[in-house]
Amino acid sequence: MKTLTIQATQPKSLEMIMNEHQIQAICANVDGRLRELNYVVEGKHDITFLDLHVDQAMRIYETTLRYMILKVLYEFDSRIQVTFNYSISRSIYMDIKSSYSDDMILDIMHSGLKKLIQDELPITRITLKKEEVLNRYKKVNMEHKTHIFTYRHDEVSRVYQCGNYMNYLYGYMLPNTSYITDYHIFKYNNGFILQYPRAEFDASIPPFVDEVTYKNTLKNVAKWSKIIEGDTLDKMNVYATSCHSAVSLIQMSESKHSAMLYELAEDISKKYQSLKLIAIAGPSSSGKTTFARRLQVELQARGLHPVTVSIDDYYLEPSKVPRQDNGSPDLEHIESLDLVQFNQDLKALIEGKEVTLPHFDFHTKKRKEGEKLQLQDEDVILIEGIHALNERLTASISRTQKYFIYIAPQSQLHIDRETPIRVSDIRLLRRIVRDFVFRDTSAEETISMWASVRRGEFKWIYEHQKHADYVFNSELTYELAVLKKHAIKRLTAIEPTSPHFMKANYLLKFLKYIVDIDDTLVPNQSLLREFIGGSVFECSH
Repeated sequence: MKTLTIQATQPKSLEMIMNEHQIQAICANVDGRLRELNYVVEGKHDITFLDLHVDQAMRIYETTLRYMILKVLYEFDSRIQVTFNYSISRSIYMDIKSSYSDDMILDIMHSGLKKLIQDELPITRITLKKEEVLNRYKKVNMEHKTHIFTYRHDEVSRVYQCGNYMNYLYGYMLPNTSYITDYHIFKYNNGFILQYPRAEFDASIPPFVDEVTYKNTLKNVAKWSKIIEGDTLDKMNVYATSCHSAVSLIQMSESKHSAMLYELAEDISKKYQSLKLIAIAGPSSSGKTTFARRLQVELQARGLHPVTVSIDDYYLEPSKVPRQDNGSPDLEHIESLDLVQFNQDLKALIEGKEVTLPHFDFHTKKRKEGEKLQLQDEDVILIEGIHALNERLTASISRTQKYFIYIAPQSQLHIDRETPIRVSDIRLLRRIVRDFVFRDTSAEETISMWASVRRGEFKWIYEHQKHADYVFNSELTYELAVLKKHAIKRLTAIEPTSPHFMKANYLLKFLKYIVDIDDTLVPNQSLLREFIGGSVFECSH
């Protein structure tokens, strides 16, 4: 990133300024606002140019790449239908319905994109009246784009024009087609995988890893969305139009969780005689706490008894914790834990010995003696944390004695079928609401920590999800309709001068398309209660 203070005596686009200063960028932050490179400035401005090492720039690159693929396929045959889904290995899965072979579709995409890039065609943002946009979509066989407009209250709408092709993918775009230089497309599972440079992977394309367990979970998610007809916001909004239909959506979503918990508990029960440890891990705001409590209840109903051992009680004193680049303690590092003592205690417990567990006092930053614990025949150790699936954490226990569970929301929800909603954005909204409800933390503060949280997830969690024996999808299809009013209240409090206004504004843009569902309809055992409050499990903490 490079910041300039510019005094433009005449109107200039950001792209012109970027080229004058020989900077390579995807977009820019102008006086605290995210702007496309086509944006024109005049007068004095502070401009920070952003490249693919920054999440906002990466999203613009990805949106433009999807737009170009849609243009290529539409201009070959307007009957081709493309659905984009965020998928395994930091990629996008493309489900393409057509009368052509997959090989032919792949050739069309490769040759079409290559020509678009060579031609350097301009991509222009135009603002039209909503009715005009609707009429244009209807005329060009893009009727599916019109459904969400029922919930758009603005009188005008933006679209992007490239040659004769027009579309809007609910995000900013690059100024022309030559900026797309790096991508991979290949056939995969009756569809196609699209890879693009990732900010968290040093602005390069990460290697593709075929994660079978995780992939099967996403298949089930797609199947579920079609069964309930809830894969786009307009379809989900139909449920929210009456109390009766909203309750139906809520109960279907909660029943899905209950069914997965039953399935998981049954699998654990079958293997229980050889199991000594159940480990649960997942990224921030996945609902691990409520999930762990509900799993305990499911197991207890089968006569089994999971005993929780807190990983947090094995923190080292601050002086012994690895440091971050800025010199502060890296509390997410696995070596911030006393791995030796943790493994000694686990091994002793499994051998039937009585163990005095430690208790970490977060005020004094020291460990002291905690409760004594000795396992009974029906007991099994339960741990939960970001390192729970890392074999280093439980090296003293053989893999055959461990059952690994990965939990995260996995959604195939779209604004429309061409614009998927990022699961990380759903988790951020959960966290914004939870942090305010339970910690009195502002949305601005939560967003300010999010980049660090995400770095920790990529460093310590995602690498180990492939070891999972079971992947629990904690997504609830109706949750955005409940979170919306809580999140909007917090997000609108962020001032335009804040460095986090851009992110807040981005979240607000797609929340406005969602119809509210009242909190009172959410069951008190729901995982969603972990974020909005009122959980039946709160009394146990």
